Amino acid sequence: MNLEYILTRTIPASIGHARRASSALVPRKLLAGAAISLLGSGMYAAADGSVQAVASQAGGADGSLAFGAPSGSGAEVLDRANAFMAMLDDEQRAALLQEYTFANAARWHTFPQWGMRQRQARIGLALGTLSDAQWSALNALLAAATGSGSNEGFDEIQQHLAMDDWIRRNGGREGYGRGNFYIAFLGAPSDSGIWQLQFGGHHLALTNTYRDGVLVGATPSFRAIEPHTVVELDGVTIRPQRDEWEAFVSLLASLDRGQTDAAELGRRQRVLLLGPEVRNKDWNFPARVEGIAAASLTETQRALLLKAISLYVNDIADADAELILARYERELDTTYLSFSGSPSLTRTGDYVRIDGPSVWIELAMDPAYSTDQPHVHAVWRDKRTDYGGTRPGM
Repeated sequence: MNLEYILTRTIPASIGHARRASSALVPRKLLAGAAISLLGSGMYAAADGSVQAVASQAGGADGSLAFGAPSGSGAEVLDRANAFMAMLDDEQRAALLQEYTFANAARWHTFPQWGMRQRQARIGLALGTLSDAQWSALNALLAAATGSGSNEGFDEIQQHLAMDDWIRRNGGREGYGRGNFYIAFLGAPSDSGIWQLQFGGHHLALTNTYRDGVLVGATPSFRAIEPHTVVELDGVTIRPQRDEWEAFVSLLASLDRGQTDAAELGRRQRVLLLGPEVRNKDWNFPARVEGIAAASLTETQRALLLKAISLYVNDIADADAELILARYERELDTTYLSFSGSPSLTRTGDYVRIDGPSVWIELAMDPAYSTDQPHVHAVWRDKRTDYGGTRPGM
């Protein structure tokens, strides 16, 4: 697709509802139909392949489901997935449809495709093969599966793609830019059984897992960005991941001396512990929590902590995000904040972590690569519903 597309700041009401996206980078010719949010089932696949309810700690006091009761709202994502497939030719469709296995589900990374070994490389359909009409159908699908807020979800994905275009225009290799991102359906989209919507490329991974037509896993969710600045591209401001970074900086700055000492890790942690470059990145959460518990924070600080969490959760479709965030808020007292390096998060190796009974979020400042300054790497994971509960060997 020609990168000199027309950018607009507002997704018009013709999408089906008023979606405000003041800095959305959406080609007019790529805008597409209505999007509704999903309600997750709060179920996960047990080791024996059966479907189990998440433990009561992840749900309500009565052991209710983690994401809330299913209400059939996953039908919109399913419809848009099928509409996208219908736009493809046979070769494209064969690339898009991949087997649902844990090994395939775990093929997300931070590197651009050219920097990965074949066994690590993303699978699926390269976006560079899409026509304008196919791009329109893809954006309709992404809009249905992600959040509607400004600098969140769909808007942030569009900014992310534009930022990779910026890298390509400003000295990056041919392997950068939106054409080098991939989409895959792991398993055939269906209202019965399990499948995953996998979308990503350089510095981005979306892995939504659906079972019986409802969302059962919104993580792993990887977000990084370079450059770590606000960029103007074709007269439009691009700032993906800036809100998330600023929220962590504000949270750490709010700590007093005693709280800072309690939150600081005893050893230096320079990179994401469960990020894409780690060999044992999946289902390997530390058994011991570190840092300061939210129960020890002031109400203002707890609000800052919850805001930092929400900026990752709100990348998911609005109704799902509300339910997931409510679960994390119920668990807030036993959620811990820790950091390593400078709390200003400005130097290579600066690091911050949120570790709760369910939620796991890390942000680290990665070394400069395409520019001359460190840049953000961040991952949101869920200890109960990563990959919809699917584990190695399943």
